[in-house]
Amino acid sequence: MTLANKLTLLRVALIPVFVLVFYLPYKWSYIASALIFSVAAATDWLDGYLARKLNQSTPFGAFLDPVADKLMVATALVLLVDLHDHRLFTIAAAIIIGREIAVSALREWMAELGQRGNVAVNYVGKIKTTAQMAAIIVLLAFDVEEFPVMETIGYILLYVAAALTLWTMVVYLRAAWPALNGEDSSAS
Repeated sequence: MTLANKLTLLRVALIPVFVLVFYLPYKWSYIASALIFSVAAATDWLDGYLARKLNQSTPFGAFLDPVADKLMVATALVLLVDLHDHRLFTIAAAIIIGREIAVSALREWMAELGQRGNVAVNYVGKIKTTAQMAAIIVLLAFDVEEFPVMETIGYILLYVAAALTLWTMVVYLRAAWPALNGEDSSAS
């Protein structure tokens, strides 16, 4: 059990704490849930950094890290959909969650074909993740009735993340299209 894997497990363990704090009937629950999510986001970066820096990459970590990320983000988005009862917000959250599931399945399938590198994370995906994390933190941290400007900023960031989510999904699907279409990509 490496330090990187322990940080990933911490991220998973924070999910029920995050949900509990989110629903507490206190004003400070906004900032507390945003802090918990921020810690989880920071451990996402840190566990990857440590695994590479300390040469502690493991098959367990490679499996669990993306699962932990998707669980935390999906949980946060579901909680926020409950809080922000707007159709466009729900659509953006559904796009982000749906894309994560679809791309995860695509990466798994491509890995079975020995072509996982064709659907590796790219630079736009990193920008998408940054916008998504920032949106979630802003929307968690502020009571929307008291801070409508922050709500607007959070919505804009979430819509940018949703648009980038669609873009990156198209990029991944285009890269995987020869394999999806039954073509031998090694012949090209």
